[in-house]
Amino acid sequence: FEEFMASVANGQPTVARGVYVTDTLALAIEQQPAGNAGYVTYTPNEVSQFQSAAYFGVTGLLAHNHLAGAQFFNLHLGQEINIIYGDGSSSAFRITAQHRFQALAPNNPNSQFVDLETGATLSALEVFNQMYTSAGDVVFQTCIAQNGVSSWGRLFVIATPIE
Repeated sequence: FEEFMASVANGQPTVARGVYVTDTLALAIEQQPAGNAGYVTYTPNEVSQFQSAAYFGVTGLLAHNHLAGAQFFNLHLGQEINIIYGDGSSSAFRITAQHRFQALAPNNPNSQFVDLETGATLSALEVFNQMYTSAGDVVFQTCIAQNGVSSWGRLFVIATPIE
């Protein structure tokens, strides 16, 4: 953990630079380019911080499911995660929820989505509001591949601050 912390530190105390989960993942965090909320890094072992979520005080971590996002499927309820900041400090969170949705138009970011647990159909805005407006949370997001479609659905893993 300490070695990973040192590898991502850059001296900026308020910038998330890494996410670490013991025996599961250690990923650098890249900031999205300004004005490009759809950007997701193609760098292996790196996630993009979702700037639209940051407006709500949420640390959104985006990754492609064939790259770092594949590791999101190994996260489980009750697991502790750590966000590492540029100054080497960290904050601890606990995974409290996982949500899976089918995208009715997989390649359209404004698709309608079906909640795979409840069967409810939601708009993209409703999904965003459910996943990204609880200040203080960390949200992992990646696509779910199914039936030969790499963006068939979406996985969200939610972690809340450890008090």
